[in-house]
Amino acid sequence: MAIITVSREMGTGAFQIAQEVAQKLKYTLIDGPRIKSLAAKYGLTSEILQMVDEKPPSYVTAEDRKRAAALNVIELIILDLAKKGNAVIYGRGGQDLLKDCKNILRLRFIADFEERVERFAEREWIDPDMARSLIRRSDHQRGGFIHFYFDRNWQDPNNYDLVFNTSRLSESTIVNSIIAAAKEPSLKEFDKAAGAVIDSVILSKKIETALLNSAVLEDYRPFTISIDKGAVSIGGYIVSEAQKKAAIQIVKSVKGVTSVTEDINVVDYKAYKEKM
Repeated sequence: MAIITVSREMGTGAFQIAQEVAQKLKYTLIDGPRIKSLAAKYGLTSEILQMVDEKPPSYVTAEDRKRAAALNVIELIILDLAKKGNAVIYGRGGQDLLKDCKNILRLRFIADFEERVERFAEREWIDPDMARSLIRRSDHQRGGFIHFYFDRNWQDPNNYDLVFNTSRLSESTIVNSIIAAAKEPSLKEFDKAAGAVIDSVILSKKIETALLNSAVLEDYRPFTISIDKGAVSIGGYIVSEAQKKAAIQIVKSVKGVTSVTEDINVVDYKAYKEKM
Protein backbone atom coordinates (compact mmCIF):
# COMPACT_ATOMS: atom_id res chain seq x y z
CA MET A 1 0.00 0.00 0.00
CA ALA A 2 0.98 3.63 -0.35
CA ILE A 3 2.85 5.85 2.04
CA ILE A 4 0.36 8.59 2.88
CA THR A 5 1.41 12.22 3.39
CA VAL A 6 -0.83 14.82 5.02
CA SER A 7 -0.71 18.56 4.41
CA ARG A 8 -3.15 20.48 6.57
CA GLU A 9 -4.38 23.88 7.61
CA MET A 10 -4.78 24.35 11.35
CA GLY A 11 -8.30 23.67 12.58
CA THR A 12 -9.38 21.34 9.77
CA GLY A 13 -9.58 18.25 11.97
CA ALA A 14 -6.91 16.57 9.85
CA PHE A 15 -5.16 14.97 12.82
CA GLN A 16 -8.19 12.94 13.90
CA ILE A 17 -8.65 11.75 10.32
CA ALA A 18 -4.97 10.82 9.93
CA GLN A 19 -5.11 8.98 13.24
CA GLU A 20 -8.17 6.98 12.20
CA VAL A 21 -6.75 6.16 8.78
CA ALA A 22 -3.50 4.93 10.37
CA GLN A 23 -5.46 2.83 12.84
CA LYS A 24 -7.72 1.23 10.23
CA LEU A 25 -4.87 0.50 7.84
CA LYS A 26 -2.53 -0.56 10.68
CA TYR A 27 -0.05 2.10 9.56
CA THR A 28 2.51 3.96 11.66
CA LEU A 29 1.46 7.58 12.24
CA ILE A 30 4.55 9.77 11.98
CA ASP A 31 3.56 12.96 13.82
CA GLY A 32 5.00 15.42 16.33
CA PRO A 33 4.71 13.16 19.42
CA ARG A 34 6.32 10.19 17.64
CA ILE A 35 9.18 12.37 16.38
CA LYS A 36 9.61 13.80 19.89
CA SER A 37 9.74 10.30 21.38
CA LEU A 38 12.68 9.43 19.10
CA ALA A 39 14.47 12.80 19.15
CA ALA A 40 16.92 11.98 21.96
CA LYS A 41 18.01 8.80 20.16
CA TYR A 42 19.04 11.01 17.22
CA GLY A 43 20.76 13.60 19.43
CA LEU A 44 18.01 16.23 19.45
CA THR A 45 16.83 17.98 22.60
CA SER A 46 13.16 18.88 23.03
CA GLU A 47 14.15 22.58 22.99
CA ILE A 48 15.88 22.46 19.60
CA LEU A 49 13.10 20.25 18.24
CA GLN A 50 10.49 22.85 19.12
CA MET A 51 12.70 25.58 17.70
CA VAL A 52 13.10 24.08 14.21
CA ASP A 53 10.13 21.75 13.58
CA GLU A 54 8.19 22.96 10.49
CA LYS A 55 9.98 26.33 10.54
CA PRO A 56 11.91 27.79 7.57
CA PRO A 57 15.67 27.34 8.09
CA SER A 58 18.40 29.93 7.59
CA TYR A 59 22.07 29.40 6.72
CA VAL A 60 23.70 32.72 7.57
CA THR A 61 25.42 32.16 10.93
CA ALA A 62 26.96 29.08 12.55
CA GLU A 63 23.94 28.90 14.87
CA ASP A 64 21.60 29.03 11.86
CA ARG A 65 23.45 26.12 10.30
CA LYS A 66 23.13 24.08 13.50
CA ARG A 67 19.37 24.64 13.40
CA ALA A 68 19.25 23.66 9.73
CA ALA A 69 21.20 20.51 10.62
CA ALA A 70 18.65 19.77 13.38
CA LEU A 71 15.86 20.06 10.80
CA ASN A 72 17.71 17.48 8.69
CA VAL A 73 17.79 15.17 11.71
CA ILE A 74 14.00 15.46 12.05
CA GLU A 75 13.77 14.43 8.41
CA LEU A 76 16.06 11.47 9.07
CA ILE A 77 13.68 10.31 11.79
CA ILE A 78 10.78 10.55 9.33
CA LEU A 79 12.72 8.77 6.59
CA ASP A 80 13.86 5.92 8.85
CA LEU A 81 10.24 5.32 9.87
CA ALA A 82 8.90 5.71 6.31
CA LYS A 83 11.44 3.21 4.98
CA LYS A 84 9.72 0.48 6.99
CA GLY A 85 6.59 1.16 4.93
CA ASN A 86 2.94 1.41 5.93
CA ALA A 87 3.16 4.96 7.25
CA VAL A 88 1.12 8.16 7.45
CA ILE A 89 3.42 11.20 7.53
CA TYR A 90 1.62 14.07 9.22
CA GLY A 91 2.90 17.43 7.93
CA ARG A 92 6.59 18.31 7.82
CA GLY A 93 6.79 18.36 4.03
CA GLY A 94 6.54 14.57 3.79
CA GLN A 95 5.48 14.56 0.15
CA ASP A 96 8.41 16.80 -0.80
CA LEU A 97 10.87 14.79 1.23
CA LEU A 98 9.75 11.68 -0.69
CA LYS A 99 9.03 13.41 -3.99
CA ASP A 100 10.94 10.81 -6.03
CA CYS A 101 8.95 7.91 -4.56
CA LYS A 102 6.10 6.78 -6.79
CA ASN A 103 4.04 5.09 -4.06
CA ILE A 104 3.07 8.29 -2.23
CA LEU A 105 -0.57 9.26 -1.74
CA ARG A 106 -0.52 13.02 -1.18
CA LEU A 107 -3.40 14.48 0.83
CA ARG A 108 -4.39 18.07 1.55
CA PHE A 109 -6.96 19.24 4.13
CA ILE A 110 -8.69 22.61 3.97
CA ALA A 111 -11.78 24.20 5.55
CA ASP A 112 -13.56 27.55 5.76
CA PHE A 113 -11.46 29.97 7.81
CA GLU A 114 -14.13 30.88 10.36
CA GLU A 115 -15.01 27.24 10.85
CA ARG A 116 -11.36 26.52 11.53
CA VAL A 117 -11.34 29.34 14.06
CA GLU A 118 -14.40 27.95 15.81
CA ARG A 119 -13.01 24.42 15.96
CA PHE A 120 -9.63 25.55 17.24
CA ALA A 121 -11.09 27.93 19.82
CA GLU A 122 -13.35 25.19 21.19
CA ARG A 123 -10.58 22.61 21.23
CA GLU A 124 -8.07 24.84 23.02
CA TRP A 125 -10.62 26.78 25.14
CA ILE A 126 -9.34 30.13 23.90
CA ASP A 127 -10.86 33.38 22.69
CA PRO A 128 -11.86 33.37 18.96
CA ASP A 129 -9.71 36.46 18.29
CA MET A 130 -6.67 34.65 19.66
CA ALA A 131 -7.60 31.58 17.61
CA ARG A 132 -7.74 33.71 14.44
CA SER A 133 -4.30 35.13 15.19
CA LEU A 134 -2.77 31.72 15.89
CA ILE A 135 -4.29 30.15 12.77
CA ARG A 136 -3.05 32.99 10.54
CA ARG A 137 0.41 32.65 12.06
CA SER A 138 0.35 28.87 11.61
CA ASP A 139 -0.74 29.12 7.96
CA HIS A 140 1.97 31.69 7.28
CA GLN A 141 4.65 29.64 9.03
CA ARG A 142 3.78 26.31 7.43
CA GLY A 143 3.31 27.83 4.00
CA GLY A 144 6.61 29.68 4.40
CA PHE A 145 8.38 26.49 5.45
CA ILE A 146 7.21 24.64 2.33
CA HIS A 147 7.94 27.60 0.02
CA PHE A 148 11.42 28.33 1.40
CA TYR A 149 12.62 24.79 2.08
CA PHE A 150 11.00 22.92 -0.81
CA ASP A 151 10.31 25.76 -3.28
CA ARG A 152 6.66 24.83 -3.63
CA ASN A 153 3.32 26.63 -3.27
CA TRP A 154 1.66 25.02 -0.25
CA GLN A 155 -1.83 25.85 -1.54
CA ASP A 156 -1.51 24.65 -5.15
CA PRO A 157 -4.02 21.77 -5.56
CA ASN A 158 -1.97 20.32 -8.42
CA ASN A 159 0.59 19.21 -5.84
CA TYR A 160 -1.87 16.78 -4.22
CA ASP A 161 -3.69 13.62 -5.21
CA LEU A 162 -6.72 14.34 -3.02
CA VAL A 163 -7.89 17.61 -1.46
CA PHE A 164 -10.57 17.38 1.24
CA ASN A 165 -12.72 20.28 2.44
CA THR A 166 -13.68 19.24 5.97
CA SER A 167 -16.35 21.96 6.04
CA ARG A 168 -18.31 20.01 3.45
CA LEU A 169 -17.44 16.33 3.91
CA SER A 170 -17.92 14.15 6.97
CA GLU A 171 -14.98 12.51 8.68
CA SER A 172 -16.22 9.01 7.84
CA THR A 173 -16.58 9.86 4.13
CA ILE A 174 -13.05 11.25 4.04
CA VAL A 175 -11.55 8.29 5.92
CA ASN A 176 -13.23 5.77 3.60
CA SER A 177 -12.07 7.70 0.53
CA ILE A 178 -8.45 7.73 1.75
CA ILE A 179 -8.48 4.01 2.56
CA ALA A 180 -9.86 3.22 -0.91
CA ALA A 181 -7.24 5.44 -2.58
CA ALA A 182 -4.39 3.89 -0.55
CA LYS A 183 -5.26 0.51 -2.10
CA GLU A 184 -4.86 1.85 -5.65
CA PRO A 185 -2.97 -0.88 -7.60
CA SER A 186 -0.71 1.59 -9.42
CA LEU A 187 0.67 2.79 -6.08
CA LYS A 188 1.38 -0.78 -4.99
CA GLU A 189 3.45 -1.38 -8.10
CA PHE A 190 6.09 1.09 -6.94
CA ASP A 191 6.53 -0.28 -3.39
CA LYS A 192 9.67 -2.28 -4.16
CA ALA A 193 11.47 0.65 -5.76
CA ALA A 194 10.66 3.02 -2.88
CA GLY A 195 13.28 1.53 -0.53
CA ALA A 196 16.21 2.41 -2.78
CA VAL A 197 14.87 5.93 -3.32
CA ILE A 198 14.49 6.50 0.43
CA ASP A 199 18.01 5.14 1.02
CA SER A 200 19.38 7.79 -1.36
CA VAL A 201 17.43 10.56 0.38
CA ILE A 202 18.70 9.36 3.78
CA LEU A 203 22.29 9.39 2.56
CA SER A 204 21.81 12.88 1.10
CA LYS A 205 20.43 14.14 4.41
CA LYS A 206 23.34 12.60 6.33
CA ILE A 207 25.80 14.35 4.01
CA GLU A 208 23.97 17.68 4.39
CA THR A 209 23.92 17.30 8.16
CA ALA A 210 27.64 16.52 8.34
CA LEU A 211 28.46 19.58 6.22
CA LEU A 212 26.17 21.87 8.22
CA ASN A 213 27.60 20.67 11.54
CA SER A 214 31.23 21.09 10.49
CA ALA A 215 33.15 23.73 12.45
CA VAL A 216 35.73 23.84 9.65
CA LEU A 217 33.29 25.12 7.02
CA GLU A 218 32.82 28.60 8.45
CA ASP A 219 30.70 30.02 5.63
CA TYR A 220 29.08 26.93 4.13
CA ARG A 221 26.00 27.27 1.95
CA PRO A 222 24.13 24.09 0.96
CA PHE A 223 25.51 22.20 -2.01
CA THR A 224 23.43 20.42 -4.60
CA ILE A 225 23.72 16.72 -3.91
CA SER A 226 22.79 13.83 -6.16
CA ILE A 227 23.29 10.16 -5.38
CA ASP A 228 23.32 6.98 -7.44
CA LYS A 229 23.87 3.80 -5.40
CA GLY A 230 26.36 5.47 -3.06
CA ALA A 231 28.12 7.46 -5.78
CA VAL A 232 27.77 11.11 -4.74
CA SER A 233 27.94 14.22 -6.91
CA ILE A 234 28.15 17.60 -5.18
CA GLY A 235 28.16 21.10 -6.60
CA GLY A 236 28.04 24.68 -5.42
CA TYR A 237 30.25 27.47 -4.14
CA ILE A 238 32.72 27.81 -1.27
CA VAL A 239 35.14 30.52 -0.14
CA SER A 240 38.55 28.81 -0.34
CA GLU A 241 40.46 25.82 -1.67
CA ALA A 242 41.12 24.68 1.90
CA GLN A 243 37.40 24.62 2.68
CA LYS A 244 36.69 22.89 -0.61
CA LYS A 245 39.11 20.07 0.28
CA ALA A 246 37.63 19.87 3.77
CA ALA A 247 34.08 19.64 2.37
CA ILE A 248 35.02 16.83 0.00
CA GLN A 249 36.69 14.94 2.85
CA ILE A 250 33.59 15.35 5.02
CA VAL A 251 31.41 13.90 2.27
CA LYS A 252 33.79 10.96 1.76
CA SER A 253 33.69 10.20 5.48
CA VAL A 254 29.90 9.71 5.60
CA LYS A 255 29.03 6.03 5.89
CA GLY A 256 27.46 4.73 2.68
CA VAL A 257 29.37 7.03 0.31
CA THR A 258 31.34 4.97 -2.22
CA SER A 259 32.74 7.77 -4.41
CA VAL A 260 32.59 11.55 -4.77
CA THR A 261 32.63 13.73 -7.86
CA GLU A 262 32.50 17.48 -7.41
CA ASP A 263 31.71 20.66 -9.24
CA ILE A 264 32.50 23.11 -6.44
CA ASN A 265 33.59 26.61 -7.43
CA VAL A 266 35.82 28.65 -5.13
CA VAL A 267 34.45 32.17 -4.91
CA ASP A 268 35.72 34.48 -2.17
CA TYR A 269 32.50 36.47 -2.10
CA LYS A 270 33.27 37.77 1.40
CA ALA A 271 36.40 39.53 0.12
CA TYR A 272 34.47 40.80 -2.89
CA LYS A 273 31.76 42.19 -0.64
CA GLU A 274 34.32 44.06 1.48
CA LYS A 275 35.61 45.84 -1.66
CA MET A 276 32.15 47.08 -2.60
